[in-house]
Amino acid sequence: MHITLLTGASRGMGLAMARQLLSPDRLLLCLSRRTNAELQAEADALGAPLLQWPVDLTEAEPVARRLGEWLADQVPARVHSATLINNAGLIPAVAPLEAVPATEVAQALRVGLEAPMLLTGAFLAATARWVNQGWRGPRKVLNISSGLGRYPMASQAPYCAAKAGLDHFTRCAALDQAQQLHGARLVSLAPGVIDTDMQVHLRGADAATFPDRARFVELQRGGQLTPPDAAAARVLAWLDRPDFGQHPVADVRDA
Repeated sequence: MHITLLTGASRGMGLAMARQLLSPDRLLLCLSRRTNAELQAEADALGAPLLQWPVDLTEAEPVARRLGEWLADQVPARVHSATLINNAGLIPAVAPLEAVPATEVAQALRVGLEAPMLLTGAFLAATARWVNQGWRGPRKVLNISSGLGRYPMASQAPYCAAKAGLDHFTRCAALDQAQQLHGARLVSLAPGVIDTDMQVHLRGADAATFPDRARFVELQRGGQLTPPDAAAARVLAWLDRPDFGQHPVADVRDA
């Protein structure tokens, strides 16, 4: 049985990934703000094991603790591989930093950076105990980043900062794992420009405070937005690459 853990699976590319991951030989655990009855129905029809935890990733410490305890209860001998996909993110008001409510800044950093760090730590610690017991299956962490973590943009400070932190903590954790026998492999992957609610949010921003608004409007008009299903397929294909983890920070457009 493969075990895959996925955050932010309630809509957009996250939901598309969840649907594509459903399989009778995979236990999929989705951590999202809400459960999805349609996804459960699809899983039941396929005979695919699915668990859905409704969680608040702005308070990630108890979620990470619960995840660690859940992994500790698994039987390693029955697990072929273990994968964590940190996909959840949050965009606060599109405005200069001084105009963004402090609560929104804090929530964007908690969901976009703190939660992935805590969940990754819990995942690595729990599965390392499997390795110490002789388990040799592959362990992978895929963090869904963004080009905005690598290139600054006005009125996007919290989101850019969260994604930049995601990239850099992935680099650091990858260095840690490289020092260990049978260490996990980690990648922070930018998925390209996707037709999701985030794009709607950016196109609806005030052009007076968001100078890049026209760029996002033109991306839609020019048909340059990748549908969620196609984006999900490209991201999940990255997990299967033989060189996964060789470059801890990557972009699907570099393939």
